[in-house]
Amino acid sequence: MTDLLPVADALAQVLAGVEALPVERVPLLEARGRVLAETLVARRTQPGFDASAMDGYALRAAEAAEGAALTVIGESAAGHAFSGRFATGEAVRIFTGAPVPDGADAVLIQENARREGDVIRVTVAPRPGQNIRRRGLDFRDGDPALAAGKRLGPRDLALAAATNHPALPVHRRPRVAILATGDEIVLPGAPAGPHQIVASNTFALAAMAQAEGADVIDLGIAGDTMAALEAAIRRARDAEADVLVTIGGASVGDRDLVQAALTREGMSLGFWKIAMRPGKPMMHGGLGRMRILGLPGNPVSAIVCGVLFLVPLIRALSGRGDRTLARRPARFAVDWPANDFREDYLRATFALDAAAELPMVTPFAVQDSSMVSVLAGADCLAIRPPHAPAAQAGDPCEIIDLNAAGY
Repeated sequence: MTDLLPVADALAQVLAGVEALPVERVPLLEARGRVLAETLVARRTQPGFDASAMDGYALRAAEAAEGAALTVIGESAAGHAFSGRFATGEAVRIFTGAPVPDGADAVLIQENARREGDVIRVTVAPRPGQNIRRRGLDFRDGDPALAAGKRLGPRDLALAAATNHPALPVHRRPRVAILATGDEIVLPGAPAGPHQIVASNTFALAAMAQAEGADVIDLGIAGDTMAALEAAIRRARDAEADVLVTIGGASVGDRDLVQAALTREGMSLGFWKIAMRPGKPMMHGGLGRMRILGLPGNPVSAIVCGVLFLVPLIRALSGRGDRTLARRPARFAVDWPANDFREDYLRATFALDAAAELPMVTPFAVQDSSMVSVLAGADCLAIRPPHAPAAQAGDPCEIIDLNAAGY
């Protein structure tokens, strides 16, 4: 079957020439999930002074042996530094985050002091430097803080804010248009004829695209006519979609009109058959600046193709360095037959136990590409290379962990 493109080659074609989308600046509160376009550098030093890590008393450790008595001469609070001067035998009441007074080299926590009026008596001697956060402990002005290409999560936004960046340079969100096709499908809740089915692919692919940071344009369902398909394709172009995902009708049968409609609109076809299961009749091409992914109509095929091709394309357009979903080593928990010439993505569950060094994978017995219930019950996709020999329980394999990816 030399006319079928290997999965790795197909992915290379999908990503060929893809560049990150233009940069825009957004406020911190709008930056979650966006991809940083430039390395972020700290604009301040934190802490900017030696700060107390605890509530207690700032003092000189050499004067604070167990049983020593020290006179409290003032107070240092967060935002309100002690302005006096230390002398021998003195201490300053201090609170967490407050500046350590000049001359003090330790903070005695309040639990280790007994106070009597303006005098404290040390019950546990502190060490020099104890409970003090030194200036620049966290970061210093000019230090690299966040690397370009990083997708920003809550912890990253905390660091960006702490380094004094109110807005961040990020890549524009990819715009992904999704078009379901076929006279046989209807929307959930709509009346369905005896030979129609309820559309499900759009909702899974839209959720996947949104999870990856894309804006989704729902083009609805186009019937099996050239006029309906061409009108929907033009709506995608008018919306300036970066990616058009079509579902169904991508083959070359008499009623598979999607490829023909796209070609009439000017698409340059890359490929339309891949050596994989499920998902063999997947199409890729370009229509001006808009990239085309024509996914199969069977739900499992469409969603697996989304995992393998749509996700990396969105990530590449977003400027991310980690384009593909991670694969992790595992072992089969059961015997499994030899594979043919296509790369297989088995819907499977896995279990972890104390005795197993790797996840133990059990593929579902029925792997039909129409079975949404099986896909929904799967934890992972177990990958079988082309011509893989029969596997026995305990043999190694690789998986894509769908739960870890949030899919």
